[in-house]
Amino acid sequence: MFSAAAQKLIDRAEAFHEKLHAWYDAYHRLLPWRDSPSLYKTVVSEFMLQQTQVETVLPYFEKWIARWPDFASLAGAAEAEVVRAWEGLGYYNRARNLHALAKIVAALPEPPHTAAGWLKMPGVGPYTAAAISSIAFGAPAAVVDGNVVRVLSRLTANAHEFSDNGTAVKALTPLAQKLAHEKNPGDHNQAMMELGATICFRQKPVCAICPVLELCEAARQGVQEKLPRFAPRITEKVFLKRLWLVRDGKLLLRRHPSKSRRLADLCELPLLSRFVETPDDADVIATLRRAISNQQIEETIYRCRLPADIAERLAGDDEFIFVPLAELPEITLSGPHRKKISELLKKGFSSENPA
Repeated sequence: MFSAAAQKLIDRAEAFHEKLHAWYDAYHRLLPWRDSPSLYKTVVSEFMLQQTQVETVLPYFEKWIARWPDFASLAGAAEAEVVRAWEGLGYYNRARNLHALAKIVAALPEPPHTAAGWLKMPGVGPYTAAAISSIAFGAPAAVVDGNVVRVLSRLTANAHEFSDNGTAVKALTPLAQKLAHEKNPGDHNQAMMELGATICFRQKPVCAICPVLELCEAARQGVQEKLPRFAPRITEKVFLKRLWLVRDGKLLLRRHPSKSRRLADLCELPLLSRFVETPDDADVIATLRRAISNQQIEETIYRCRLPADIAERLAGDDEFIFVPLAELPEITLSGPHRKKISELLKKGFSSENPA
């Protein structure tokens, strides 16, 4: 079932645990969810850390815990308020799922203690279920994320080319489970992730200070920077034209439908093509670039001449809304659009579009 290198690591699991855990105890990062840890802090942090870097999460986590310190307080919040507090973290279904989960947990006599129990919760997959159950309840469930994939691939010199990270996670989970620590699975899981995040970098890993260097087969062969191997990823370039339209001190926004998979009920600047294909007297006032999954998106924002009665034409259309500039802080915007809109208003683009 396991390669010779993987089996060798399994056979030396006790030495691996000893070295890894001693390093983690001495050098782990001081993160707010590790300070006076609780089930609630673990759940919130794990949801926020899905698809998002620790540095980005930190200020959001602090504000979130101050505002909603437990499952009950979060369960009692309005969904729109919860999503607005998530603004800037992206992947907004995480916020909705976390809100729904809080309602379920708050109503239970006690929360589930196993990974299987957490898998039944909204927005919880195998990784999050393993992380929550092992950290909060000591359940013997191994976590495997991109960091752990990298660590295990290098420790065993696994040169297989994976089609994507999900495939790699599935392939390496049995090995991770074999290496799980029976007495302290939560700290072991955090140590594995910490090693990948702070030493076993994707590029230029700091092998000289790695606590398990002598157990690393890839380092022995000098191929650590070549692993893990993934099939080339196809990147799609997307070019969008957005409209900047101010009328009577109000900015035109498009509100995504409630059934939208990724941006339900969030607002963004509307697409120019919904109003005019080839605008007259158009000025490019900003360009916004961002990456989502395998897409590289470039959005050009135009300020142009449109019919003076545009507001009347859009009256009664729930998809498009004119929002008073003073009320923009109360509207839930996608993070990149919030930042760009604020920049444009500071630059003086709060005046009427030419009629």
